[in-house]
Amino acid sequence: MTTLKIALPKGSLEEATCRLFEKAGFSISVSSRSYFPSVDDPELEVILFRPQEMSRYIEDGIVDCGVTGHDWILENESKVVELCELQYSKRTRNPVRWVLAVHQDSSFKNVKDLEGKKIVTELVNVTKNYLKKNKVRAEVEFSWGATEVKPPRLADAIVEATETGSSLRANHLRIIDTLLTSVPKFIANEKSFRDPWKKRKMENVSILLQGAIRAQEKVGLKMNVSKKDLAKVLKILPALKKPTLSSLSQEGWYDVDTVIDEAVVREIIPALKAAGASGIIEYPLNKVIP
Repeated sequence: MTTLKIALPKGSLEEATCRLFEKAGFSISVSSRSYFPSVDDPELEVILFRPQEMSRYIEDGIVDCGVTGHDWILENESKVVELCELQYSKRTRNPVRWVLAVHQDSSFKNVKDLEGKKIVTELVNVTKNYLKKNKVRAEVEFSWGATEVKPPRLADAIVEATETGSSLRANHLRIIDTLLTSVPKFIANEKSFRDPWKKRKMENVSILLQGAIRAQEKVGLKMNVSKKDLAKVLKILPALKKPTLSSLSQEGWYDVDTVIDEAVVREIIPALKAAGASGIIEYPLNKVIP
């Protein structure tokens, strides 16, 4: 049987990625001692790689495709096919920012102030390109970890990834610039993408993953509405297109079904109730495919 070799990120994004694939319809079981999870699709073969290395392995054809950050694709300067962008992260739904940060008590105000200074980071190539663009000469040293604790004694500044900035603040650091914003991307090996079966399989997985991403911030709403109140209720409801209306067995009543942003549910449900809707049900979504 032909199989598609797909790589998922090992480490901080691992759990969130497996949840995303679960919503997309793929049940992945990860053993703590194995880098080869099982999946309930016989056409898929899953392997875990560190996201920092993954784009290189995909470019080299070790696997056909995988999920890794835009940041590491840039860092490795990998030539790959970008199938889709996936807006999720380990803690929030916010993209990761790679920022230039200094100790809060330092005199540095911007990147120009770091002329001749030392910057530590995991994102060495991106940082060097950023300094070159800003015409700043500074030493860039690879950081093996615990990057936030290095200023001011072991480095003058750091370039580090952050979602909320809380870890930087906890280590008394101050952000002075943002180098790039990164989200995970589903990427493919160029040769694999030219294979008709693999291309079709990757595109199908991409559709399902994007549907799961869209569903993250949305919920479904169902309700019963009488004909006399229907116009008022429909005026309140936002929707992807238009709500679905179905006649109920009781004459003059309709079932109204729609999808809305989860953030507005608490305002909309009381308004719907006041407009005459009854039997209102809110339900979670796994996928939204436009």
